[in-house]
Amino acid sequence: MIRTLAGLFIIMALPASAVTCEDIDYDGNSFTACTVDASSEDLRLFHSNAADHVIGSFGDLADEYPDKTLAFAMNAGMYHADRAPVGLYLEAGTQKSGIVTSDGPGNFGLLPNGVLCLTDSDAQVYESFDFVAKTPDCRDANQSGPMLVIDGALHPRFLEDGSSKYVRNGVGTSADGKTAIFAISNNAVNFHSFGTFFRDYLKTPNALYFDGKVSRLYAPDLGRSDFGFQLGPMIGVLE
Repeated sequence: MIRTLAGLFIIMALPASAVTCEDIDYDGNSFTACTVDASSEDLRLFHSNAADHVIGSFGDLADEYPDKTLAFAMNAGMYHADRAPVGLYLEAGTQKSGIVTSDGPGNFGLLPNGVLCLTDSDAQVYESFDFVAKTPDCRDANQSGPMLVIDGALHPRFLEDGSSKYVRNGVGTSADGKTAIFAISNNAVNFHSFGTFFRDYLKTPNALYFDGKVSRLYAPDLGRSDFGFQLGPMIGVLE
């Protein structure tokens, strides 16, 4: 808004934000969801800088791109003690680790798990065996697990009264891949509640769990920049 010499105020249009984030109360829990137009925004995965040092935090990620604005960021999957990605990780066309399709310990091994695949024009969540079969041409990709929603159905192992509750985060994608919705719970929830939020409220046909307990969100439009653990893979939008 500006004031003219005549004393009148004129409202000037501001550029639309690359990401829309909102706090949502659903089924007795609190969530924050950030919606990205994957067909037009610069949505990327980030792990290491040019010197091959793990970036690790939202502040350091923003510093890596001084000529751009970090509009949104979130931790993007599980990582080892050295913060190397668990499972498939592909960034800017370079694969840093391979896909894992065997079951195993922990949430990652709670099959089916899945892969988030980014191109210059869309974002899709694939179940891992489906990803191997289809071999999509991803620019960036990250494997995590378990899947939260698979073709409209909750992961078969989720229990409504499951006692394991954490702050959790993940991503769901629209059927056409044009929209990616990233969500984090603001209170501890079980897998069933988190998956149901994606399936029934966000209505994403496929959704993938990123992590729990270390879950973090950077959403400047909400005045939010979570801190805590040093992170491994991150996902964000630059504008």
